[in-house]
Amino acid sequence: MSEQRAAVRRDEAAPSARRAAGGRRVGNVLFHAIYRSRIIGAERVPSTGPVLLASNHTGILDGPLVYGLAPRPTHFLVKTEMFHGPAGWVLDHCGQIPIRRDTIDRGALQQALAVLRHSGVVGVFPEGSRGRGDVAAVHEGVTYLAMVSGAPVVPVACLGTRRPGGSVGQPPRPWRRVAVVFGQPVHLVPAPDLSRREASRQLTEQLRVALADHVRDSADLTGIPLYEDLHTLGLEGVS
Repeated sequence: MSEQRAAVRRDEAAPSARRAAGGRRVGNVLFHAIYRSRIIGAERVPSTGPVLLASNHTGILDGPLVYGLAPRPTHFLVKTEMFHGPAGWVLDHCGQIPIRRDTIDRGALQQALAVLRHSGVVGVFPEGSRGRGDVAAVHEGVTYLAMVSGAPVVPVACLGTRRPGGSVGQPPRPWRRVAVVFGQPVHLVPAPDLSRREASRQLTEQLRVALADHVRDSADLTGIPLYEDLHTLGLEGVS
């Protein structure tokens, strides 16, 4: 999808929930066919009403994996650079939301809020880009969406999505173990005596700590360490 078409999409209301549901069904089948996929804590995602899924980010498969294995159709905020060629066509037809990372993309945020106003699910990678996945720092976009919409934020640990010893763009080989672990919803409620900026800062840190703890606990639970742990400990052969 071209930059011009992406800009048009950002000016629309909520993307198609039907397309998100259809893509999710396909993704679920594909991931279970290609990888040893495990879903934990799906019952923690509220079955109705607006929800934000906030996931750590280590590999190129994170978005598709959470999208395919989440218990509800999800509209992820995806960088506009991905909306080109065949990948862009798929993202567009799966109801995903293009977002510019070089500025505050108010159009993308408004589209995400439209999804939440329709009691839908929005997925966000608050770390902003692929890396260690240990949630050492996060951006405030998800906090803004939670504060404006009142939607709970479900921490998500995405594990096993990067090839041991490989770059951020290398997915794991087929039949490797991958896991999506959903945590308890976090309600980001600002204190009444704080300015909006200070409330956003404090709530963002609250979410960062909750997500980082959840990722660490999920790695222990599943036995699937983060990429950096594999590389550091010399466990590149662990599946």
